[in-house]
Order: sequence, then structure tokens, then C-alpha cells
Amino acid sequence: MTYTIDETDGVLVFTLNRPERRNAINTELMEGFKEVIEYVHNSNSVRFLVITGAGEKAFCSGGDLAEFHSLKTEQQAFGMLSKMAEILYEWATLPVPTIALINGAAVGGGCEIATACDFRVVAREAKCGFIQGTLAITSGWGGATYLFERGLRHDRALKMLIDAQVYDSGQLEEVGWATKVYDGDREVALAQFIEYMRTINPGVHKAYKEIEIRKWAEKDLKKRVMEEVSQCSKLWELEAHHEAVNRFLKK
Repeated sequence: MTYTIDETDGVLVFTLNRPERRNAINTELMEGFKEVIEYVHNSNSVRFLVITGAGEKAFCSGGDLAEFHSLKTEQQAFGMLSKMAEILYEWATLPVPTIALINGAAVGGGCEIATACDFRVVAREAKCGFIQGTLAITSGWGGATYLFERGLRHDRALKMLIDAQVYDSGQLEEVGWATKVYDGDREVALAQFIEYMRTINPGVHKAYKEIEIRKWAEKDLKKRVMEEVSQCSKLWELEAHHEAVNRFLKK
């Protein structure tokens, strides 16, 4: 199974389970995201939604290039990118707090997924970054749009995107992307992070989430996400991208 879903005491944990592929997103994992989103909407018990990666090396390395490199045209790319962007929008607008428990590298689309979460709890040794530029494309699942919504100083957010480099946990904390950096066991870190939140009535959490969701609706967030997808799709079709991916796959 490429993912697991486990609920304990109101904490729903969605684990990407492709450690041999650095938990890269494929079509099956996209369906896993849909399953989790539906689970949350149909449950009265879920108070927190957590996403993490199996193993210790990677949270998520983004889209599985071995699978998606077969997409060549703008139209083909838009089909895949828009599908995941729709999923991430549904994830970002869930009525419960969402937490990216980042156990290892979160790069490319993995960084986009984490940015779409309300909180990012990052392992000390983890490195994260919007490295899409090294493949001659932009973020394509809405990650840049969410990054500019997360309250980072504009110049820091833009530099994070344009640099296309990985940042260590200290840098991620400094720029304001990491909510908390932890040492040791991830489950202990998660328990400590939500310790005080647990004492608050979940109706309060949902009310605050609704305030943010209303703001995003008024600011046409989904429309802006889909425009980001369109930009990435145009770049995806160009030879510069295909050449960059070929070089990456030959490493």
C-alpha cells in the first residue's frame, strides 16, 4: 500500500508510504489524498489532520518524475497538475487544523504540500525547498500561491521560489516557513505541538479555519492557484524542461 490512514484520539495521520521512491506522489497517492479528505468531511471525531512520510529520509520528493515524465504537452501536463492542485485546494480548505510533520526532505511538490498545510513541524535534519526552477518549471500545484498567503515577508518568499534551492531547518525557521523545528522522535514532537490545542473545543478551531477560508474565497485563491497551474503547464511543454528531467533521471 502506498499510503496509510490511522486515527487515534482525534488525530488522523496520513502517511505517504513509498520510501523507496522518497515518497514521491503518483496517481495512487493522489487517490489517497482524496480518501483522506472525504474521511475528514464525513467524520465527527477528527480534530487534527497530520501528513508525514514513511522512513527517515524523505517527507515527500514531489511528483514521481518516472511516472509523469511521459507527459509532454501543455495539455497533458495541465491534466495532471490541475488534478493535484484541486486536491491540495480541498486539503487547504478543510475545516480542521492540518499539520505537515516533516520527517525528512520536502522538495518540489513535497514543499508545496507542506505549504498548503496550516502548520509545518520540521525535523532538525530535514531540508526543504521549491526546487522546481532547476527543472525549468515553476511550482504547479499551487505552492507559490500558498507561500505568498502564509505571512512570509514578500522578499523572503520570492527568494525561496527563485533560488530553487533547499533550505536547512534553521533557514526555514528564520524565514518563517517552519512553524516549529524538533529533535528526536516525531510522534513526541507532534504530541507536544498539539498539547495546548487539544484543550480547546474543536468548534473554536473550525471557526478560526472558516475565517481564513472566507478570506481566501474573497481573494479568489482557487482561481489564482489554477492560473499558477497554467503557467507551469506552459513551461512543462518546453524543451528546457524535458532536457532537465532527462539529466535528473540519468543521475
